[in-house]
Amino acid sequence: MSLNEIFKAYDVRGKVGSELNAEVAETIGRSFADWLPKTGPVAVGRDMRPDSKELADALIKGILTQGRDVWDIGEITSDMIYFAVGANQLAGGAVVTASHNPGEYNGIKFCKDEAQGIAEDTGLIDIRDRASNNQFKPSTKAGQVIYKDVTEAWIKHVLSFVDDSKLKPFKIVVDAGNGMAGKIFAELEPYVPFEVSEMYFELDGTFPNHIANPLEEKNLVDIKRKIKDVSADLGIAFDGDGDRAVLIDENGMALSGTIMSAMLAEYILKQKPGSTIILNAICGQAAVDVINKHGGKLVRSRVGHSFIKNEMRKSQAEFAGEHSGHYYFKKNFMADSGMIAALLGLYVLSLSHKKLSELVKPYRDAYVATNEINFEVKDKNKILQKTEKAFDPGSISHLDGLTVSTASGWFNVRPSNTEPLLRLNAEAKTKADLDQIIKKARSLIEN
Repeated sequence: MSLNEIFKAYDVRGKVGSELNAEVAETIGRSFADWLPKTGPVAVGRDMRPDSKELADALIKGILTQGRDVWDIGEITSDMIYFAVGANQLAGGAVVTASHNPGEYNGIKFCKDEAQGIAEDTGLIDIRDRASNNQFKPSTKAGQVIYKDVTEAWIKHVLSFVDDSKLKPFKIVVDAGNGMAGKIFAELEPYVPFEVSEMYFELDGTFPNHIANPLEEKNLVDIKRKIKDVSADLGIAFDGDGDRAVLIDENGMALSGTIMSAMLAEYILKQKPGSTIILNAICGQAAVDVINKHGGKLVRSRVGHSFIKNEMRKSQAEFAGEHSGHYYFKKNFMADSGMIAALLGLYVLSLSHKKLSELVKPYRDAYVATNEINFEVKDKNKILQKTEKAFDPGSISHLDGLTVSTASGWFNVRPSNTEPLLRLNAEAKTKADLDQIIKKARSLIEN
């Protein structure tokens, strides 16, 4: 069995049936159970996709076969698997989800003890190879399934990041995109003073309204209209597995990952001066400026949750931000959470006594950035090599893909870790500068 196609840089992702099915999931479960460094139970959860229960059951079967007990924690947001493992000192965890990918996809995200990430260079390749070669440890006794509901404990944990008595009664619109946030955000609502207009809270892994990817502008059309219709103070759009959240101001302008990272980093550095803050390779200069201004220590990381979690442990970082809308917190077992980030964002807004657009204006006005531009290409490495040759070596970083710094800005081209794409991100001081950078990058990628 060859699993090379579905094992990505930091998770498993593939088309259901042709690439990922129950047999494959069971085999991966056996391999994962054997690989985990610590003894003890493993938590398994799943999202709402039509095939997620079947795949989760198969994954559980594989883990049980190798003699490990399993906590079946049911339908959850991905950030809840990290909480379940970290808060209960479990050996590891896995959640069946394909995040924001279309409905024909599914996947598995993993973590080990203390909610530590597992990437290609920290165990994922070993798990893949064990499964591919059917190399399993002999087991004399199967494990047992223990059904657990961690939702109440999770909500209590989320609320611990704020003083709820200082939250203002904002009118907010929340678009769950028919994903898992529809189930879990509803559990938070009784504990916060917000007037919530719910959009697409019904769990439906076929995504009948729009793909649950809030980074694509077309998926924000409905929530922006709703914000205007109900005169809301702001909106929150979640991705399919609920571990990413995008805030949208009262004027219908979404906060980029860079802007959100800057806002949260400033708050955290005021609470804990001198803290280490991690930004991924494509997070923009506004967040860098905030960290420098407030005396933080900046560390850059590759894009991806496993890489960032491992980097957070190395540097004992207090917070990490990704341009893609993932935000990580030391107090959250070094893991990311869309729910915590969203609530903390509303808390910072409450303390500011400003409108959201006013709060983030200084970050927005400093630089101009493009939304991520994706290119389908035949030979990613060839294009990266051609692009690199067009610039002075001193202006280039290889931390993640290829980052080129210019006098007026920067751009990054990197292969997607989950899709057959090259991704372009760019930023500059002015719109004219940005247009020139994009024009140059496009010509190298497309020609």
